[in-house]
Amino acid sequence: MQDGKILFAEQDGNYVLKFVGDVRLTLCSTLDLFLENMLDNDDFKTVIIDLTETDGIDSTSLGLIAKISVKMKQHHQLRPTIVSTNEDISRILLSMGFDKVFILIRDNVEASQQLKELDVLRESEEQVRNRVVDAHRVLMDLNDNNRDTFRDLVRSLESE
Repeated sequence: MQDGKILFAEQDGNYVLKFVGDVRLTLCSTLDLFLENMLDNDDFKTVIIDLTETDGIDSTSLGLIAKISVKMKQHHQLRPTIVSTNEDISRILLSMGFDKVFILIRDNVEASQQLKELDVLRESEEQVRNRVVDAHRVLMDLNDNNRDTFRDLVRSLESE
């Protein structure tokens, strides 16, 4: 598996985020800050999350992706779109209840824009832990199964 990276493009408030390789905790600060800026942009309209080249993704990254849906529903009454052609990734998304809060497309979609890589943000261990806890809280709020799955992890991280 190749190390993960996140590519993006934006045009007129329409965003594309492409996750490539093994997307893990090391990118959570980068992703969270980008998402905050994207969702706070007055011109923001929608986002497509492309997971077609994602080899692996951890629960922290999934929690941050879920945060997009929560925020879009609160502020825009819209559901974002996820494109996933990898059966393993699609199975994870379905098991987490993403089909209830995202539009899931399981066929390739051709990107016509030039994507740029996000610069990796370096933060302290405490800042990263806070982002991890927040991401998992979002996942827990999606459904009871996620709440049961991540409750102990969140408690453990909060007690550190």
